[in-house]
Amino acid sequence: MESAPPIRLRLPATSANLGPGFDALGLALSLYLTIDAAETSSTPTIEATGRDAALCGSLSNNLILMTYTEVLGHQGLPAPTLALKLHNQIPLGMGCGSSAAAILAGVFLANHFGDLRWTPQQILDDACRREGHPDNVAACFHGGMTASSIIQTVSVEPEAFVLSTTCGTNLTWQLILALPPRGLPTSEARALLPDLYPRVDAVANLQATALLVAAFALDRPDLLRFAMRDRLHQPFRAAACPLLPLLLPLVGQHGIQGVALSGAGPSVLLIAPPEAPLDPILQTIRGIAQQKIAEILTVNIGEAATVTDSRR
Repeated sequence: MESAPPIRLRLPATSANLGPGFDALGLALSLYLTIDAAETSSTPTIEATGRDAALCGSLSNNLILMTYTEVLGHQGLPAPTLALKLHNQIPLGMGCGSSAAAILAGVFLANHFGDLRWTPQQILDDACRREGHPDNVAACFHGGMTASSIIQTVSVEPEAFVLSTTCGTNLTWQLILALPPRGLPTSEARALLPDLYPRVDAVANLQATALLVAAFALDRPDLLRFAMRDRLHQPFRAAACPLLPLLLPLVGQHGIQGVALSGAGPSVLLIAPPEAPLDPILQTIRGIAQQKIAEILTVNIGEAATVTDSRR
């Protein structure tokens, strides 16, 4: 069988939840994982550059290759050997959607080199199923601010699909990521959450989430100071994410409109309108966080994942 042509993937980082939108909202960030992939007759190789290059370039327990192989194996197909060139800008283990980008990349590679001919919906559904929740994967797939839900249907066999929509792709808001020195595995962050919540907390999050979607859809950053409040996960993760209690009080200062954990943490996302001076914000963050912060990244709202012929 003729080999599939080489391809290039470009997948954005993501920040899930955005405060109240637990497992439902995600925001693409302008930090990208770029992959050039081609079939090879020799052993698989990964040439990695950028952030955490040693981890990204390891063949052992590589999430991209594991996903690629598992998708094709589930279809009863062999996985063609690949040579990958990666350039990574996404922080690993920091709540910035690195695993979602890797899983989605693996599904894209399987679809292309396995000639699965899946629809975009099938690719999204499979990646979300593997991630376990749709917020990061949907935002990585679509770009912008994405709302998503797993829809369970009952036919001959139970099956589920992801319903998602995106907005805010043209917003010029300023996004600031505050990264601590150490990461936090998502499994550990989820273990901190209770099984039950008071009705008043659930209602407060529903109201805030509705405002948050409106803020992105209508270019209303002034709503964020109320719309990014959360009662379902951030209070329980604050002890494991020490930047959060330090930076939450900055809402309303120096033009900062919203502050929230990035995904499950431990990084913190701050949002300011385009006209807010950036230097005072960065100086304030550094002054408050001091040794608890390792890095500050300034980014924009990210674009959708793309798959192109890498020969172009």
